[in-house]
Amino acid sequence: MPMERKSVEPLAAVTAPSRVAAKHQSLLHFVGQAPWSGAALLARVRDWVLPRIEQRGPIRAWIVDDTGFPKKGKHSVGVARQYCGQLGKQDNCQIAVSLSIANDAASLPIAYELYLPHSWAEDPEQRKKAKIPAEITFRTMPQIALEQIRTAKAEGVAPGVVLADAGYGADGGFRAGLSELGLTYVVGVQPTLSVWRPGESPLPPKPWSGRGRPPSRVAEPTITSRSRPRPWPRSLTPRPGARSPGAKEPTPSSIPASPPCACGRHPGTTIGPRLTPKSGS
Repeated sequence: MPMERKSVEPLAAVTAPSRVAAKHQSLLHFVGQAPWSGAALLARVRDWVLPRIEQRGPIRAWIVDDTGFPKKGKHSVGVARQYCGQLGKQDNCQIAVSLSIANDAASLPIAYELYLPHSWAEDPEQRKKAKIPAEITFRTMPQIALEQIRTAKAEGVAPGVVLADAGYGADGGFRAGLSELGLTYVVGVQPTLSVWRPGESPLPPKPWSGRGRPPSRVAEPTITSRSRPRPWPRSLTPRPGARSPGAKEPTPSSIPASPPCACGRHPGTTIGPRLTPKSGS
């Protein structure tokens, strides 16, 4: 609708000017009480729009992104102080993760899900007040995006190259999931990402000499959203010839698909060229 405010009262005035009160009540019921599926609605839109997009050419890309909605209050579901692309900084907002399909002529969102921060997911009082279903639990944004991709592939959506910025590409589980699905991807990565040639892996730490603090097993950090990963521990120095953190990244042609490394921490991946995250993503 060509309106600035999209709340039920102005919508009722525009859509039913002769019976605003009745339309207001019906819209309130639809928004607050009526059971309906956002996923089913998007699927119906996809069934109607996708054939028209494909008339202009085959699907070439699946685009993973998230959108921030600035908020002033604290009662909207999932609202928290977090990074907001619209503002370019951390602020009070909601975030929705989306998957779009695109060719050279057009793009279409086919999945859209609200991100529920940990502070909301683990607060029974907030969940009850906002009527959040029990089956909805905390998931990181890369986990939400990967599930959207799995669903799209299972439903037979025409595949394309998966594109994502470093907020998703820095997550090793996300990249491994795309490889397991047999999808080609081009994702942004952080400059701290280490890469080894096939058959090479980081050397284990030297045995403890008995002096100083005993070495402890260092676990790879988990990337949950847009946090910057920590540098690889110095004790796990790559073999000669392997790229060290901070070195110039190899070209894509020099990094073939590789099996999981011997340490078991890094799944086999095909690394594409690094993308610069767009502002506002």
